[in-house]
Amino acid sequence: MDARLRRFVGVSAALTGLLMVLGVYTAATGAGLTCAGRWPFCDGFLGLFPANWSSFVEWFHRLVAMITGFVVLGTTIHAWRTGADRRIRLALAGATILLPSQIILGALTVTTYEWAILLAHFGTASIIFTGVALAAAWTYGPSGDETASGRSSADASDGTDKALAAAAAALPILLVLTPHAFVTFGPPIQAVYYFLGLGTYAALLAAAVWTSPSTGPRSGRRVRRLSAAAAAVVVSLLVTGRLVYGGTLQRVSFAGGLLALALVVAAWYTLRRDAGVSGSRGVPGGD
Repeated sequence: MDARLRRFVGVSAALTGLLMVLGVYTAATGAGLTCAGRWPFCDGFLGLFPANWSSFVEWFHRLVAMITGFVVLGTTIHAWRTGADRRIRLALAGATILLPSQIILGALTVTTYEWAILLAHFGTASIIFTGVALAAAWTYGPSGDETASGRSSADASDGTDKALAAAAAALPILLVLTPHAFVTFGPPIQAVYYFLGLGTYAALLAAAVWTSPSTGPRSGRRVRRLSAAAAAVVVSLLVTGRLVYGGTLQRVSFAGGLLALALVVAAWYTLRRDAGVSGSRGVPGGD
């Protein structure tokens, strides 16, 4: 695997996640409506710079969005020019194709502030993040040829175990931070909630694609399915989280968090149980 591509993909995934968290914070503080709605300009000197802190938040979000877009585009071009794995190229291409629509939706969140547009904006961002996160998982995980060896298969199982453990550790915190359930869901809490949520989602995607063939045909498929199902639940909670204020949606959100945690625990238990039976190397507790 090309070392430069690994760095580019890693930076693309990190920047995309950071941009989403920054976008949530910007919207939560109401800064998205500053800069006098003069998208793509602002309200300061020559319309290019912010005039106060609130408009700075919106201005900085736009700056990071521009940088992230160019990085993702550059990473995609580099992946195709260097002949990277087909899965990586397609995942990055899918993310890149959505960038123009995301720019348009970003402008509409400023000029036409409606919940449908906000949901579409975050939903599209989630799809883009899925593409770069999958590309990162395939880039940093073992390749198909490598998993033919026992050691690489053990490394893949160890990576899956760590990814599931990270998700299992983060989900209880997400439950505590369920929108408007136990804590005041202000801008800082929202930023933490989405930071942990996106990290959990990325970890679950990695667990789904890193599951080693040595885990066993049936148990390996089960781990992948459970991890993918948990990832789907988590990203659904993140997309709809902005609409949760109480009542039924609040209970549904909390129940969704419990479901995701149960799926992760089931996947982790399946992986550990198989390791205990087969004595696979590379999985803690499997020796």
